[in-house]
Amino acid sequence: MELAGSSAIVTGGGSGLGEATSRLLAARGLKVTVLDLDEVGGNRVAKEIGGRFMAANVTDPEQVVAAVDAAVADAPLRVVVNCAGIPSLARTVGRDGTYGSAHDLDAFRKVVEVNLIGTFNVVRLAATAMSHNEPDADGARGSIVNTTSVAAFDGQIGQVAYSASKGGVVGLTLPLARDLGVVGVRVNTIAPGLIETPIYDTVPNPAEFKDRLAKDVVFPRRLGRAEEFASLAWELLSNSYINGEVIRIDGGVRLPPK
Repeated sequence: MELAGSSAIVTGGGSGLGEATSRLLAARGLKVTVLDLDEVGGNRVAKEIGGRFMAANVTDPEQVVAAVDAAVADAPLRVVVNCAGIPSLARTVGRDGTYGSAHDLDAFRKVVEVNLIGTFNVVRLAATAMSHNEPDADGARGSIVNTTSVAAFDGQIGQVAYSASKGGVVGLTLPLARDLGVVGVRVNTIAPGLIETPIYDTVPNPAEFKDRLAKDVVFPRRLGRAEEFASLAWELLSNSYINGEVIRIDGGVRLPPK
């Protein structure tokens, strides 16, 4: 499937993994719609790559449809990369052992809503648009890459909501690939490990914190780079025989309990 000249949507495209992916796709000749709630970052990236920014919540069907329609107006939508997501850190039982200090249920719902339901919302609507594309010789009409996390497999203490939401994205992968095969859309998922993104620069002593994180990485003994994630995303998007797969990119790390 020829991707150059097609449209692409990257959720969470205003920073981190999404930004690196948006930049690579634009460099490969795609018309990129950067979808993010961060208007400053989203507009900056879109301007720098010659793309479009659209402020949208991935859980909002109307906002996602507007982004999909805008992308389709530029060129056939053949690529979606879902990078939007939120973190979470809370133990299931509070220190004082009271019901009130147990993991907040609304907080759990929000993480699942954004990371899992938001991912599915974008996939179902984007794939619907892709189903109208002219197929290539293999019958291919589009390719989707979702983002989970190694926390889906190695969830640490306090990551119960995050790991559950990301585990759900893993669980989506094969049935989505099977569902969407009939319309010629492939679905794969990347499970990044410890990737250096701007979120780590918000903690005290960022360099020391990153070095501490990297100690569990097998090789190379460092944090991953967003550009390495983007490179893998491109391979999954462009390699027509990879489908229904979840691939870790983590330097061999297996996260300890804490």
